[in-house]
Amino acid sequence: MKVAAYVAIAAAVALSGCASILNEKTQPINVSSSTGGEIKGKVDGVPFSGPGVVNVLRENKNKVIVAETSGCAKETVIEKNVDPKFFVNILSGGAFGSTTDYSTEKMWKYSENVVISCKS
Repeated sequence: MKVAAYVAIAAAVALSGCASILNEKTQPINVSSSTGGEIKGKVDGVPFSGPGVVNVLRENKNKVIVAETSGCAKETVIEKNVDPKFFVNILSGGAFGSTTDYSTEKMWKYSENVVISCKS
């Protein structure tokens, strides 16, 4: 009975991705303006106002903040990066875990702080 439990646990770990387990489907990003003033805009078509936290969906693509505040850069790109948890998963979980992380797109990470360039 104990052997079956260990096998089940080992299978669950091997077939699941670290980033898929540890990362949420969305990631919070702190958005502010270079002047410290209020800023309004959209990310993925979802409106936001800042300074504040914006939740973005983890995807295999860069995010673009479209500012609606006058005097601010119209578009600011937030580049995607591979979350370091993904590399740990390759070492521990192998192909199964890393494939899970890739297919769920939870392996991607964005900068935690984004400053929109604005003129004062």
